[in-house]
Amino acid sequence: MDKWTVEVSLGEGEWPDGEEAADWCSRAACAALAGAGRTEPGELSVLLGSDAEIRALNRRYRGRDKPTNVLSFPSGSAPWPGGPPLLGEIALAGETVRREAVEQHKTLHDHLCHLVVHGTLHLLGFDHATDEAAVRMERLEARCLETLSIADPYGERG
Repeated sequence: MDKWTVEVSLGEGEWPDGEEAADWCSRAACAALAGAGRTEPGELSVLLGSDAEIRALNRRYRGRDKPTNVLSFPSGSAPWPGGPPLLGEIALAGETVRREAVEQHKTLHDHLCHLVVHGTLHLLGFDHATDEAAVRMERLEARCLETLSIADPYGERG
């Protein structure tokens, strides 16, 4: 994990102990970076916020006045001279993530890790705008999560 720096901030949401949540996020982001073949160092930040915080971000930046589980904001800025690039920021909504985990019969750990992997891949330019891109991204997510001993969140594929 020393190639990549993952800064985790606790907002107002319902999250586990800060150190534990930060460890989960860091491991998940690093799994996504490695799984995507990212070899150069980089930095990203994760906000573990509340539904209200993420709703405000979603409204401001996406024009959608509702909370969502995860938002990704690619940096697009140059790094400090001699420093690693800032990949961007990921923001997660605590109440939504907890509710989805229960509805999907997953642990909070597994669902949070999946969403951090998903968000990190978005920062790296992956998307799911087309069926083909979605399948590609889902397969990569599943491979990244497998390295963390987390089951494929998309289930069996035919």
